[in-house]
Amino acid sequence: MKTRKIPMRKCTGCQQVKEKRQLLRVVRDPEGNVSIDRSGRKSGRGAYLCEDLSCLEKAVRTKALERSLETEISPEVYESLRKELQEKEGHEDA
Repeated sequence: MKTRKIPMRKCTGCQQVKEKRQLLRVVRDPEGNVSIDRSGRKSGRGAYLCEDLSCLEKAVRTKALERSLETEISPEVYESLRKELQEKEGHEDA
């Protein structure tokens, strides 16, 4: 049986390399809109974050996400990312 290669990606916050499925993808589409890509298949430039609020805060502080996506990111997008990660952390605790 042939083993499949597992795609690995680097978190823009903590710089750790993890499996693609474990990370949250943020994408800048061709029109320049930044959004969360839950499917991992949207077209555009992508950046990855651990599903951890501390990684997001580190990426915001160092502007790593903006550099990776090559665009300015509005505070509303950061807020939606925070809400997404807080909801995930809430589900894991339950």
